[in-house]
Amino acid sequence: MAKFLTQDQINEFKECFSLYDRQRKGKIEARELITVMRCLGSNPTPSEVQRHLLNHTTDWSGELDFSTFLSIMHRQLQQEAPQDEILEAMRMADKEQKGFILASELRAKLTGLGEKLTHREVDELLKEAGVGTDGRVHCEQFAKAVTRFPAKR
Repeated sequence: MAKFLTQDQINEFKECFSLYDRQRKGKIEARELITVMRCLGSNPTPSEVQRHLLNHTTDWSGELDFSTFLSIMHRQLQQEAPQDEILEAMRMADKEQKGFILASELRAKLTGLGEKLTHREVDELLKEAGVGTDGRVHCEQFAKAVTRFPAKR
């Protein structure tokens, strides 16, 4: 798993892990996993943490070593990658793989599919993403722009 994480991430994870390794034996208690993950900026639900533990045949009363913890953090970070999900969805709409879709097409999808957005919400997203004068929304720029900051509610 470590090859998918940056050295900075691994160092940060190790530092936080060490704070909860109170007996200095290279392990943390499974019941503290959610706290450690949240200290690192992740936001797992209790059921997600339970699923991670089950994947590693550990229960709430068990312990996790750092390698297992890295594996769990990697999986959690993959689940929490909205930018990748947005980019993938936009690439599916960009059938000719030009790297952009028209703002009108994006508006139709965002107001008509899935969790429908209002036209006002779409206006805010398009403004944030910086739609070109040609009406094009560049996929990567849009994904970065809309995931840069938490949505204002």
